[in-house]
Amino acid sequence: MSIKKKKKLTPIQQEYQQFAQEREPKRPILFNCVKAFFVGGFICTLGQAIQMFFVKYFHFSQEGAANPTVAVIIIITVLLTGFGVFDHIAQYAGAGTVIPITGFANTMASAAIEHRTEGFVLGVGGNMFKLSGPVIVYGVFSAFVVSLLVISLRALGVM
Repeated sequence: MSIKKKKKLTPIQQEYQQFAQEREPKRPILFNCVKAFFVGGFICTLGQAIQMFFVKYFHFSQEGAANPTVAVIIIITVLLTGFGVFDHIAQYAGAGTVIPITGFANTMASAAIEHRTEGFVLGVGGNMFKLSGPVIVYGVFSAFVVSLLVISLRALGVM
């Protein structure tokens, strides 16, 4: 909320705001950043290890191993979300678990689990995309804009 639009508080509300701020626990910001860094780094290292596994044992190229690696990471995240483990990891690591693919998989699985009692179509299918739908729309729109830009540049002979 901008400062200009901020509502004037009554003296009692101001007193309560001050009371609440004094009792709010201080957050260890630096420690939280370090935890997020190491957990996010661990997730990325795990992804790299999975990719190297596909390269070494299944003789994929580096580029070819990317797709099955992403699929395995999604499956691991969905399983951990289903068993309730990912929530504890996210509570500990905070933003460290928001690495795009794990955060997206967790969002989809959490919404599906939460609304499963409403049925598969209206519950799971209808609510699963409420949080992740904007991400999909933004990704598709961005790809469309970049494609138009590349086609235009190629038509002009720049690329």
